[in-house]
Amino acid sequence: MTVIDISPSVMQFLLAFIVVAPLLGAAAALLPAPPGLKGKNPDQAVLRHGVTVTGAVLIAAIVLAAGFDHDQPATMQATTDISWIPALDVRIHLGVDGISLPLLVLTALLTFLCALYSYFKLPAGPSPKGFVALVLVLESGTLATFAVLDLLLFFLAFEMVLIPMYFLIARWGGDRRQAAAWKFILYTLLGSVVMLLGLLLIGLKSGTFDMVALATDNGRGLTTSVQVTAVLAIGLGLAVKTPMWPLHSWLPDAHTAAPTVGSVLLAGVLLKMGTYGFVRILLPVAPDGMRTFAPYLAAFAVVGIVYGSLACLALARTGARGDLKRLIAYSSVGHMGFVLLGIATMTPTGVNGALFANIAHGLITGLLFFLVGAVKDRYGTADLDTLAGATGAALYGRAPRLGALLAFAAIASLGLPGLAGFWGEMLTLFGAYEPAEGLSRPAFRTFMAIGAFGTLLTAAYMLIVVRRVCMGAYTPPPRPAPDERAPDAPGARPASAASAASETPQAPTASPAPPAPATTPQLADIQPYEAAAWTPLVALTVLAGLWPAVLLGLTDPAVQQLLSGGKS
Repeated sequence: MTVIDISPSVMQFLLAFIVVAPLLGAAAALLPAPPGLKGKNPDQAVLRHGVTVTGAVLIAAIVLAAGFDHDQPATMQATTDISWIPALDVRIHLGVDGISLPLLVLTALLTFLCALYSYFKLPAGPSPKGFVALVLVLESGTLATFAVLDLLLFFLAFEMVLIPMYFLIARWGGDRRQAAAWKFILYTLLGSVVMLLGLLLIGLKSGTFDMVALATDNGRGLTTSVQVTAVLAIGLGLAVKTPMWPLHSWLPDAHTAAPTVGSVLLAGVLLKMGTYGFVRILLPVAPDGMRTFAPYLAAFAVVGIVYGSLACLALARTGARGDLKRLIAYSSVGHMGFVLLGIATMTPTGVNGALFANIAHGLITGLLFFLVGAVKDRYGTADLDTLAGATGAALYGRAPRLGALLAFAAIASLGLPGLAGFWGEMLTLFGAYEPAEGLSRPAFRTFMAIGAFGTLLTAAYMLIVVRRVCMGAYTPPPRPAPDERAPDAPGARPASAASAASETPQAPTASPAPPAPATTPQLADIQPYEAAAWTPLVALTVLAGLWPAVLLGLTDPAVQQLLSGGKS
């Protein structure tokens, strides 16, 4: 069943266009604008170019999803297979199935919303040309990661996103941006070197780099020792990008320093590349190796869930000087722990839950970073103690719509039933209750209990954030009375003059009027461009929560086939 009937050749073109168009748009952004397109403001012209290119890619992704055959989501569709390096049997092999399609659409959507937001609220930094070009290169690399079906092309696309994200943090970021950018690039590059060795090992030992052929073979052409070595090497590289505890320490610094749109893209799509690699490569290609490491992966996952939540609680407490962006970054460590736990179960239920949690995290955390960026723009800081101190945020009273939307995103993040965050976490816990054959049930049920405890901790810190930032009455800073001002302050009377005045008879005067009641100074509430960028994320969070079959109907058949060695 398809929403619209599209020929296979047009589907091929659409997928190729989705991957290549952002690269062409990035090159065009760096060229001088044609005379008729310069307009009065060249900076706005290049930002408009970014909105146009990302909008075209989003439209192509939606049309691709509409032409996708939903009756056969386990089959690779819109495929292109062209020989590129015959000596190594490396091919330009593109395709999309029920696992990769939601990630393609999510990436195209978030990048377009970031481009739209930046058109009105460009972060401070160098030339807008460079900013737009970097965002488009980042989009192309991310989309290619989810579309390519060759191991070496996957690695090239996986690495393609590192340089643009480095420069977005280092040139358009906030405080300590250079250190955060270097930490990001060093961690991810070191992990990628190890990952490349594992990919080469699989390709050379199996005789092919084709991911579809490898998944169909289901590891039968690889010895157990090769699979174990490959999972260890590739898994380390993927775990850094996910990020998995204890390889996560680059993430809070990167999020804290990154501009708003950088944080949205980093949390919304870049982290998904690591977990996608686990599902697309390691589960079907090296099942014996995954079975060996699954208990350790699950253990690290649940430690990450609890650790991320405890770190958030520590940042949220009064007097901790916790940064709100840093808190949301640590929450990502916990949420991605649920994704890893679902993958470690090696069951259809757990893997479907992991893929659902991937999409939910992209929608909800992307929205959270947009909102925290808006709060920081209005207050000049994201420090929780400053926001909740004497000049407290009290967003419900000062910017009601912004406060309500922040509360909505927080309760969606904590997994409230009826919103997108609930289903992924619930399915991963169900998967841990009945793990795949050969995995220890007592161990995984212990992991399930720890993960369930982590959901309570998530609810605790999110509700604390809502209480401190959104609730309460605004208390203006105290003002000294006129007579209490310092003697040398402007307008203060000298002591001698005051005493002389007290000795001089004064005519009776009317009693002073009572002070006017303090009013709550209003902040700028949600602006039209903010509403345009955030509304799709809110709507999709509700839709996925109320109608989970939209996603699960796509992913489940593909996951079933992936785990059964290419057999439906």
